[in-house]
Amino acid sequence: MVKILECEPIKGAKKLLKLKVDLGNEIRQVVSGISEHYEPKDLIGKKVVLVANLKPVKLKGELSQGMILAASSSESLSILTLDRDEDEGTVVS
Repeated sequence: MVKILECEPIKGAKKLLKLKVDLGNEIRQVVSGISEHYEPKDLIGKKVVLVANLKPVKLKGELSQGMILAASSSESLSILTLDRDEDEGTVVS
């Protein structure tokens, strides 16, 4: 579980957002292809599920150090959250 601290679009990328997230013991940058479904300002402060044990990659020149989990259908996309407020860094198992 991470808290989104900052979120902004990436120039030249229609679908990508650059997020700064708090894992409880560190801050990471994540690039996520969710901009068609979420406004950056609406994501700030949200707590979401992050896959944090992935190899870092560069997307459109930006470092991504994890992946925001989401459920999708042909019409919508929903980022995964918890039904209770948990601390940043809480492990999802």
